[in-house]
Amino acid sequence: MRTGRLAPSPTGLLHLGNAWAFWLAWLDIRSLGGKLVLRLENIDPARSRAEYEQALRKDLAWLGLDWDTEAPPQSTRGARYDQVLEALACRGLSYPCYCTRKELRSLAGAPHMNDAGAPYPGTCRNLTTGERAALEAAGRRSSLRLRCPAKAIWRFTDRVRGAQSATLEDCGGDFALRRSDGVYAYQLAVVVDDLDQGVTSVVRGCDILISTPRQMYLYSLLQAEPPSYAHIPLVLDHEGERLAKRHGSLSLAALRDAGIRPETLLGLLAGLAGLQETYAPLRAAELLQRSGTNFSLEQVRRDSLILPANPVEAMLAQQG
Repeated sequence: MRTGRLAPSPTGLLHLGNAWAFWLAWLDIRSLGGKLVLRLENIDPARSRAEYEQALRKDLAWLGLDWDTEAPPQSTRGARYDQVLEALACRGLSYPCYCTRKELRSLAGAPHMNDAGAPYPGTCRNLTTGERAALEAAGRRSSLRLRCPAKAIWRFTDRVRGAQSATLEDCGGDFALRRSDGVYAYQLAVVVDDLDQGVTSVVRGCDILISTPRQMYLYSLLQAEPPSYAHIPLVLDHEGERLAKRHGSLSLAALRDAGIRPETLLGLLAGLAGLQETYAPLRAAELLQRSGTNFSLEQVRRDSLILPANPVEAMLAQQG
């Protein structure tokens, strides 16, 4: 059975872009007759909040999205992540990195691909025991990085964007498995969680595309098959900017308080994405079998969804 997942982070309120991604993930797995897992990605204790957990559950229900099972939140999975880290370390596949954030930011001016940043230059890759001890004596805390084969090409077929290929150097080189403050890195946690929870289908924004070769490499080290990937276009504001916390008026809570109905919101997104010809209201499940045609991610075009200048006004006008 195919298994998908909704994996929201309770670090803020869900917005239109989140609604788009979670709706497509829900449509995908429901169209395949599979199982959907809800997983709270609350791995960062400094940013995760209980009130955001409550809000996202309310938002998902408001949109009409459900799930079949709930996985343990990431905050409870430290022992499992440590088990994987220890296994990688025993194989000589990881190493402590003492570079500071300031030092890493200084690499930003170097040539790099997409959003990956400049490739990590391997500063700490081959430090001796004595050199590591000296850095620790000087008060440096270490993150943990994975040794990556720079030139190996990772290829996969994305269900929205087609054939993809990149080297791990293209994706930033040796990447972090655990931060210097002890927080487990996204790349590690998401792979271990998806593996343990049997996830076979991942639908997420195209801004995460650069992470896929990294995660495929981790899967290979864990001797497991990666899921299928679909990297969907992002929802952007009318100026072409990615939605973020500064777009507070576009949070689902704010839209609901403004009187927007969920079918109006989903109709706008479907119209912008070319999944229907107009912005007509649409309930979450209607795309599953509209006009006798089953939903497929292949129907999603690659172009970003550009919101009108005043999306709230546009949706209210649509409601009449």
